[in-house]
Amino acid sequence: MATPSPTRLSLAMERTGQWIFSPEIPADVIVTVGEADFSLHKFILAAKSNYIRKVIMESEESDLTRIDLTNIPGGQEAFEKLAKFCYGVNFEITVHNVAPLHCAAVFLQMTDEYCNGNLAGRTEDFLSQVGVSTLHSAVAVLKSCQQILPFAVEVNLVDRFVDVISSKACSEANFPSQSPPNWWTEELAVLDVDSFAKVIAAMKQRGAKYLTIAGALITYTERTLRELVRDHSGGGRAIVSSKSSDSDSESRRSEQREILQSIVPLFPTEKAAFPINFLCCLLRCAIYLRASSSCKRELEKRVTEILEHVTVDDLLVITFSYDGERLLDLDSMRRIVSGFVEKEKSTTVFNAGVNFNEHFSAAMQRVAKIVDTYLAEIAAYGELSISKFNGISILIPRGARKSDDDLYRAVDIYLKVHPNLDEIEKEKVCSVMDPLKLSYEARVHASKNKRLPLQIVLHALYYDQLHLRSGMAEDKEAVAVAAAVEKKQLQADVSLVRENEELRSELMKMKMYITDLQKNVQGTSSSGKETPGPVKRPTFFSSMSKKLSKLNPFKNGSKDTSHIDDAPVDLTKPRRRRFSIS
Repeated sequence: MATPSPTRLSLAMERTGQWIFSPEIPADVIVTVGEADFSLHKFILAAKSNYIRKVIMESEESDLTRIDLTNIPGGQEAFEKLAKFCYGVNFEITVHNVAPLHCAAVFLQMTDEYCNGNLAGRTEDFLSQVGVSTLHSAVAVLKSCQQILPFAVEVNLVDRFVDVISSKACSEANFPSQSPPNWWTEELAVLDVDSFAKVIAAMKQRGAKYLTIAGALITYTERTLRELVRDHSGGGRAIVSSKSSDSDSESRRSEQREILQSIVPLFPTEKAAFPINFLCCLLRCAIYLRASSSCKRELEKRVTEILEHVTVDDLLVITFSYDGERLLDLDSMRRIVSGFVEKEKSTTVFNAGVNFNEHFSAAMQRVAKIVDTYLAEIAAYGELSISKFNGISILIPRGARKSDDDLYRAVDIYLKVHPNLDEIEKEKVCSVMDPLKLSYEARVHASKNKRLPLQIVLHALYYDQLHLRSGMAEDKEAVAVAAAVEKKQLQADVSLVRENEELRSELMKMKMYITDLQKNVQGTSSSGKETPGPVKRPTFFSSMSKKLSKLNPFKNGSKDTSHIDDAPVDLTKPRRRRFSIS
């Protein structure tokens, strides 16, 4: 039997010496777990562990003095508690150590089949009664499984508690039992990314809503990438610090890159699942961490889908580094804007069947204004080349801009920051805007702007004069049309008055004629009777005729008819005769 030297006792052996129940019996075996040695008794260990019994029985040495258990799940801490259990020393089982203890007990075959009331049975009872009782305890058990992989998977601990956690998380999402309602997302945020991914997948299988999944992903990202994602507004700091070495910084960046690349594939397919400021923040993280192309393309695609809700600050988050001192990436911006324009084009043509260059949606017009304002912000940086400036501005269709004033402001800022450009380069920068679409104030400013090339100034002046002339011509034409209409209306009114007068005259003549005719008929009827009567008095018309005859200037040269009385006309009916043929 080999007795270890007192000078070479490890800390583990010093601790075990405090709880071995019979120190007068010398230890007969040394158990090695990693770098720790435990001086123990073979018969006590073999009484509880079928694995150790087999090792002793199958050993080729007649007197086995050392057993190597370096591969035991849970390592030194787990084996120390197993040894205490073998020696009858009490210790506490918690949700944080039950998983390593259970796996170590199964590894050493400390089951009830070998010995009644063994450690594996007790840890299983604890898992069934305490481990699954609450979400917090289940998360703690699953988290402790990370250090004992892959053995925890073999004994079905991981899948078992992933199912428990997903069930409780879905229940809390639908029927919150605590305040705030999303408290459960904070519980899941303590898991490692692999365990978290398994929980999210299990929640999706249970039919969790996409907003529920999105809430958990946002909280987890904020917790695990706290240094890069702070408040979705671009706040955050780079992972490099003055006290950390280059190797530590690269290691940390690699870890964060793996986390980000594991989170993005978990996103729900719905485009409205995440706010756009969160997506822009993650895209900036992907660019900074040099994530895979697939990761960046997925984030760019999601930003493109809801670009109409973007703000200038969101776009600047993607563009600038964390310190805000330099441009980080413009290729992503070009792909995002280009993708949105193509999406709007296909949507407009498919739904309305019209020409995209003539009909632009409100979303397209809003994005155009946002992009022009964004160009004015980045134009102030000297490192921005003409090709990159023009490359983004020309992506917006010209018809989508109601006015080019914002674009003119961006061009003016760019020319101010880059004073050494020659005339050709200035014209190239100014080629992205249309002077005809500038407001009057902008054209006046452009005509006095010495930074603009001469050609653009002349264009501004020409279009201004053209606008004024066209306005005067339109005014003259409007006056002429109004005068013609008024004249035509006046002529119509005069014609109507004449027609009314003629009708009135005709009606008076007709009335007088009928009155005279009635009076003549009455006079003739009275003179044709056989019985004598008074002499008929002259009528009004006869007397008037006589008087007029006296005033006739042609009386002496014409036949005088004034002495002729008005003879009565016989108006009696003639006798009816019968005509017959005899």
